[in-house]
Amino acid sequence: MVTIRELIAARGVAWNLTLLAGEPALDNAISIPRIQKPGLAFAGYLPQIHPERVQVVGNTELGYLRTLAPADARQAVARVCRQRIACFVVTNGAAPPTYLVELAARHKVPLLATTLSSSELIRSITTWLEERLAPHGLLHGVLVEVHGLGVLLFGKSGIGKSEAALDLVSRGHRVVADDVVEVRRTAAGRVMGCGAELIRHHMEIRGLGIINVQDLFGILATLREKEVQLAAEMIEWSSDEVADRLGLEDETHEILGVRVPKVRIPIRPGRSVATLIEVAARNHVLKGLGRHTAREFAARLDDEIARRRGIVMVTNRPPDDRRRVRGAAGRRGRTDERSR
Repeated sequence: MVTIRELIAARGVAWNLTLLAGEPALDNAISIPRIQKPGLAFAGYLPQIHPERVQVVGNTELGYLRTLAPADARQAVARVCRQRIACFVVTNGAAPPTYLVELAARHKVPLLATTLSSSELIRSITTWLEERLAPHGLLHGVLVEVHGLGVLLFGKSGIGKSEAALDLVSRGHRVVADDVVEVRRTAAGRVMGCGAELIRHHMEIRGLGIINVQDLFGILATLREKEVQLAAEMIEWSSDEVADRLGLEDETHEILGVRVPKVRIPIRPGRSVATLIEVAARNHVLKGLGRHTAREFAARLDDEIARRRGIVMVTNRPPDDRRRVRGAAGRRGRTDERSR
């Protein structure tokens, strides 16, 4: 939920918003990012209005109100004001009618004005509200960009997530967030991640303390925000655990209700974790292009096993049966040649 007061504080200057009436109601809530134009509602069709939405009044709506008798115009505006709307915004730098200002103040509906066109304001405010109203949360992990892919490194504390991310940065990749990753789900069903404002571009490395990645490696070593496209779980190596040796089954990790592809990376001394993460990212991109290496290898292996079983079955037959099989194969070959 976003209030009109928060909207003005965040975007009032950028959108040139001016408050004309309804100051006591600045805590009215905006709960839906969709914007409405109340033309049909002014004409009497009130079911078109949904509570807690921004109502944009442009030249079309003002022109329609001017066609009405003064009493009818006041009544049309009053009907809309009683529908629990979030606010009115008059666009194009137009001067609102006096009765619109009076009724907005009486019904405690904030009335704003802007020099932006209706289409420009609707586009801007919708984008801003979708970001502010999107489901969001905090994750313990590290978000890095590897070969253009957003990879979330997660696992228990002290397993080496930050060290792996630092190794990746030294190889030319970029870090988005360390330790705390702020995630939000967009309307398109994507999960976007960024670093907390206070610790952005900073990493904690055991033995070194807090470092500033941007100062050490340059501005190109950091990224403000990135979509989480692959989750890499870093786990301790255990001989008791049965690891996936082929990678035939694809796993997923749920973030804010969105399933993200996941890989498990067992950690033990001597393994280059950064290299494994790079290969995992490349392999994920390859899968997106329709190439699943593990499944292709398994299919070729099954075909070879089936072929060898067929040879064994033939050689184990009696000599007469083997001659008949070879003769039938020869006839099939000649028939194929004639058909070609």
